[in-house]
Amino acid sequence: MGPLPYLYQINCSPGGLPKLPVPEAWVSVKGMDGDRHRNRVLHGGPDRALCLFSLEILEALQQEGHTVYAGASGENLTLAGLDWTQMKPGDHLRIGEGVHIELTSYCEPCRHNARWFMGENYHRISHRHHPGWSRLYARVLSEGHVRSGDPVWVETLSGKEST
Repeated sequence: MGPLPYLYQINCSPGGLPKLPVPEAWVSVKGMDGDRHRNRVLHGGPDRALCLFSLEILEALQQEGHTVYAGASGENLTLAGLDWTQMKPGDHLRIGEGVHIELTSYCEPCRHNARWFMGENYHRISHRHHPGWSRLYARVLSEGHVRSGDPVWVETLSGKEST
């Protein structure tokens, strides 16, 4: 078994992209303190309180020549050490000492992400076009404080817990 998955980076902004790194944040059912969305119709709300992405997917995209980086595509939490292609709506994650979230849906990328992708092909992170390469939205089941480096535990739909 490899190292425990962990919270690589916490990202927030007053609205728009990129979201910038912060060392810690309070996570509530409304989302992350200090974070806002420019478009509140498409982003935010209880079922989209948080946006998550994978460090390993970002690194793979960089290897393809894209300039996307942690926080650039609007994710609040950049996670490392997870098999991202296996993450799906309904899965639960526990982060740090008390935050518990449920993945709710895949995030549709928007044109504001185009600048990070070769040929402005922001659909490169669309679940519909490239399953397993999308960001994911989550609802917050238990509020709490998160810090960069916090461990992450996964509970899949089958009920099996993994690290």
